[in-house]
This record gives sequence, structure tokens and C-alpha cells, in this order.
Amino acid sequence: MKSLLLLFGCLSLTTLAADWPQFLGPNRDGSAAASEKPVDGSEEAVTLWKKELGSGFAGPVIVNGQVIVFHRVGDEMITEALKAADGQTIWKHSYSTDYRDSFGFDNGPRAVPAVMDGMVFTHGPEGRVEALKLADGSLVWSFDTVKEVGSPQGFFGRACSPLVMGGKVLLNVGGEDGAGIIALDAKDGHLLWKATTHEAGYASGVVMPGDASVAAFFTRNGISVLQAADGKVLADERFRAEMEASVNAATPLACGDGRLFFSACYDVGAGIWQWDKSKKVLTNVWNKGEALDCHYSTPVWHDGHLYGFHGRQESGAVLRCVSGADGTVKWEAPMSVPGGTLIRVQEKLLVVTERGELWVVKAEPAKFELLSTTQIMGLRHRSHAAFTDGVLFARDSDKMVAVKVK
Repeated sequence: MKSLLLLFGCLSLTTLAADWPQFLGPNRDGSAAASEKPVDGSEEAVTLWKKELGSGFAGPVIVNGQVIVFHRVGDEMITEALKAADGQTIWKHSYSTDYRDSFGFDNGPRAVPAVMDGMVFTHGPEGRVEALKLADGSLVWSFDTVKEVGSPQGFFGRACSPLVMGGKVLLNVGGEDGAGIIALDAKDGHLLWKATTHEAGYASGVVMPGDASVAAFFTRNGISVLQAADGKVLADERFRAEMEASVNAATPLACGDGRLFFSACYDVGAGIWQWDKSKKVLTNVWNKGEALDCHYSTPVWHDGHLYGFHGRQESGAVLRCVSGADGTVKWEAPMSVPGGTLIRVQEKLLVVTERGELWVVKAEPAKFELLSTTQIMGLRHRSHAAFTDGVLFARDSDKMVAVKVK
């Protein structure tokens, strides 16, 4: 009887943890699964292991006790599976690349992989899309977006993380002849449809909250809402800077049923749009500048409020809480940093700054309350972290770290 109780207890603990299978987590909104245990955060986080990596801004994903990371060593783009428990390599897959960043920045991949139905999908900065078997990393198919649809490099290479929905892999690649957004068959990689003349931004697509048949993208041009089955454009709204040297990089964020938050710097501003599922119409709820202008980091949503970094990386960004009702700023952190990314776990925010710090902050609108700060890695990195079972997985320019958040 005692053995049975012990086994049941272990199984119960296991079921509390959830995978982080894609960019921004289970629901692609930067929030950990509701089944995750809350974190206290009053003490410094403890490093469990470190793993040397190559270059790249692509953060990790976690599935079935494996950490999948996409990085570059020399002239090879590498997809690698690690044991979440200790960081040991399970398998590696690589392909040759000649990608060079036009501005001399990092030459590694930007896009976070996606894992669905036993497959790992990656999107390299040179435009190569691959599907690998999760079990052993073997190649199932690849698709060259440059050769097939004329995807241009843009300012900083291709960065859209694959959105897998309805047996399709959706990507904003900014291709020629109406191939701004494309859908590939998840099983064999052939082109299913192409839509829009939108150039590629650096944000990734999301499933429309409350309407699983529709995808929303924040492209170089602005907001695009499409029917996932055939690529039919349902809404198309310009929302971008007038200046050429600008980017749209924060991914659309679900803010309740049918509501999405879009934001950018360069005098673009931010706002919430409402999707009418029955009428297939997108309308603006509010839109203003200097509320929560996001440079590259996607904020999180909790109990009617947005939490995220406001301001450009070059001049310093500040963590803010903003009302979802009208964009009113509720609080601002008293210190600025070059930038950072966020994950919400229940009532707490796990903030990874470009200084390599992990902040644990209360997700509540009354005031900014910093519970703890831990230096977990090096400086000047922009990748989004992942979280499962009380452990944060993050990376900088040369390593991955797994840290336990108490």
C-alpha cells in the first residue's frame, strides 16, 4: 500500500509539469500552463546545469523531458536534443549554411523551433525550413524559401518561428508573387498555399484566440488575419513605422476571447484589436503611443493587464504594467535595462534581462514589486526562455542554463 501511495505521489508530481513545445509556450502567449505549480521567487534561483552552445537568438523548447535547441557552430546550423535533467546530448542534426548577418550581428538562427505530433520544425535565418523526427533527429523534409518563393534576407535574416496548426506549418517569409505568408504541409513539406504581398517582419504567427480556424500575423507591413485552411485574407491593416529602418518584432498576444495586442517601437505604438468570429471582421479597441511600445520582446497578459518592456533596446527599456482596457500605465519599474523577455507563472513574472539577470516580479497592477534577482548568464542576449516543472531554461551567446526557481 505504501509503495502504491509513493507511486501515485510521483505520478501526481509529474502531471503538474507541462511541455513548452513552441515559441512562447503551450498557448503561444508567454504564460506557463495552468497546471504548473506557483513559484515563490523570494530566494535566488539555483543553477542545475550549464551546456555549451553555438551562436543564435533561438530560445529552447521542452517536450517529453527533452530540451530542443537550434544553434550554430562554425558553418553548420544544429538542431540538438538535450536531456532536461542534466543537459546531456540525446541527438544532433545539422546542415551547412553560408548565412551572414548584413549588419555584422549574430549569424546564428533566430526562430524558436516548434514541436508537434512527434516532429520538430525549424526555420533558419538563411530561409531553410526543416522537419525532423523528435525521436532521433532524422530529417523528414526540407523546404528552401529562397529558391521556392523568393524570400529575401531583410535586415536581420528570417526570424518567424513556425506556427503549426491544422496539419500545416505557417510562416511569414516575405516571398515574391504573393508569397508573403506561406503554408507548408506538415507531413511532407510541399507548398499548400501562399498569401499577401507583405514583407517579413520578425514576429511569429498565432492562432486567433477563440477561433482555431484563423491565424494572425504581425508582418513588416502590419496586421494580417488569414484563414488557415486556404490562406484567404480576412483582414489586412497597415500598422508600421513610416521610416524604413524599423522592425515589427513583438508577436501578437492573446488578451481574451478574440482579442489580440499588437505593438512596435519607431513611433508605431500599441493597441488591442477585436476579432468578430461570426462576421470575420477585425476592429480596433484602442491604439496609442508611449503606453507599451515593444521593440522585440512579446509581453504577457494576466487578469486584464499587460506586462512587458517599453522602449527601444538602444536607448534602454523599462518594465511596465498597462491596463488592457485602455492602455493606461499602472506602474513602471524604477530601473531601465537594454531589454528583456518575460514568462508568467501563475501570479509571478520571470523576467530575463539582457544583463543576464533573472528577476522574479509580482504580476499585479497595484505596484512594481521585485522579489529576487539572480545573475544566471552572460550579457547582451535576446532569446526567449522556456519554463516547465519549476525550471527555467535560458540561453546566451555561448551556453544554455537550467535554473530552479524556488
